[in-house]
Amino acid sequence: MVQVIHPVILCGGSGTRLWPVSRKAYPKQFVPLLGKSSLYQATLKRFAGEGFAPPLIMTAEAFRFMATDQAAETGLMDMHVVVEPSGRDTAPAILAAAMQLEKQSNDLMLVAPSDHVITDQEAFLKAIEEGRSAAEEGALVTFGVTPDRPETGFGYLELGGPARGPTAVEKFREKPDLASAEAMLAEGRFLWNAGLFLGKVKDFLEAFETHAPELISPVRAATEAGERDLNFTRLAHEPWERARAISVDYAIMEKAEKVAAVPLDCGWSDLGSWQALWEAAGPDESGNATSGAATAVECEGRYLRSEIDGMQLVGLGLKDTVAVAMSDAVLIADRTRVQDVKTVVDVLRQAKIAQADEYPRFHRPWGWYETLCLGDRFQVKRIMVKPGGVLSLQSHRHRAEHWIVVAGTAEVTIGENVQLVTENQSVYIPLGEKHRMANMGRVPMYLIEVQTGSYLGEDDIVRYEDIYNRT
Repeated sequence: MVQVIHPVILCGGSGTRLWPVSRKAYPKQFVPLLGKSSLYQATLKRFAGEGFAPPLIMTAEAFRFMATDQAAETGLMDMHVVVEPSGRDTAPAILAAAMQLEKQSNDLMLVAPSDHVITDQEAFLKAIEEGRSAAEEGALVTFGVTPDRPETGFGYLELGGPARGPTAVEKFREKPDLASAEAMLAEGRFLWNAGLFLGKVKDFLEAFETHAPELISPVRAATEAGERDLNFTRLAHEPWERARAISVDYAIMEKAEKVAAVPLDCGWSDLGSWQALWEAAGPDESGNATSGAATAVECEGRYLRSEIDGMQLVGLGLKDTVAVAMSDAVLIADRTRVQDVKTVVDVLRQAKIAQADEYPRFHRPWGWYETLCLGDRFQVKRIMVKPGGVLSLQSHRHRAEHWIVVAGTAEVTIGENVQLVTENQSVYIPLGEKHRMANMGRVPMYLIEVQTGSYLGEDDIVRYEDIYNRT
């Protein structure tokens, strides 16, 4: 009998190499980098066909609602979302997923990152089927991309022979220097490590018990003591923190006795840099690519991206340059230096500059908000509340608020009074008054919020009730 494959989607990471579009508060897997769908949504669609079970999503506390909301936008409602208390790298996350799945069956599990691009779905599924036979016979299968250049930004798989179907892996190689990458490309026995893994649930568990036994106890305790919270499973915090942070490659894949690699020729990219996004965008004959409101004039080999509605980004006479504009940050870089963008983030963090990690649009389980104007004793925000979204019943010690609905209808609670506020109507919330807003309609509701007071920080919130269990 053909075994069903359980997709395990890893989407808890916080990439920095695509800053400023990707940040800790809103990492690249949730960003629509190519087209209207996010990379995470494309990953979910990839495993929506016959032969795949509902996915198991491993994510972080900050992204749990984002993960379910974006899944719902694709039409996916049947999934299991597991919340990791903190980032412990890929090995504990994969082990926790295997422990979740062993309760159901000993079928195959396929571990996949949520932030990669695959353009040829048919070729991808064919590679999975090629790996299935080896996995059903007890191998841990990984997938690798045939190098077409001496890439120093990827890890490599060293094979025991030419890659024709599942081939034994002799060694996992770290990201090489340029000379080593050129030598590996010439030799022809190396694949880029794509970070995809396939195997039986029990074989993953046995590999951890053999090669990383120190992870078993804390991850097992975190799993068994996990609790349901709304539609999520929360792993227990205290035992989880005792699990060593380590990648799955270091923990088991480099040590396991039976590891096979399947070549992956499906238009794969990890979109790990602006160079990779420039390539995926399909440069024209002059090597230029644009996204959003961006225009190139007499440029060559450049990538221009504007994330700002109503603002035009123009490049004049640029060569081999990346320029990315957002409402709160602009990156201009030599295209040959884009692998060093994470260094920029480190510099900003050391200087305690908020844009290093924070995003101009703050996502919440009920929708999002963004600051339009901030001054001494006042702040103006634009707020979107999704259909069915309900803000917590709350009050503020230091500020009063004016709400002006500009689209849709808000159900507003102020003290004991509940009223509907429609487009072009407004309400005033005095300092210290309990209040709440909700969108009971079928379309997103937008409003402008004007705050006035002596302190306008987000921590000036006293919550009394919250449907998202944030009290």
